[in-house]
Amino acid sequence: MKSVWKTLGIVFGILTGLYIVLFLVFWFDLDGKALFYGVEPFLKNHYDKMKRKDPLDVEYRTDTENYEY
Repeated sequence: MKSVWKTLGIVFGILTGLYIVLFLVFWFDLDGKALFYGVEPFLKNHYDKMKRKDPLDVEYRTDTENYEY
């Protein structure tokens, strides 16, 4: 019976510690800060380097046979 209570105490301690860590992440908005300072700069650099087709350079033609509006 002692081992059951000891195991339950360990499980309860781990869950309490996890709850405290998750609460601190929520309280200080650490997930949002990680996204803003870590992920967003990487994504901005990645997508700013992509080549894009300029939509103003495309010729606008309506004299084709399959013209659909």
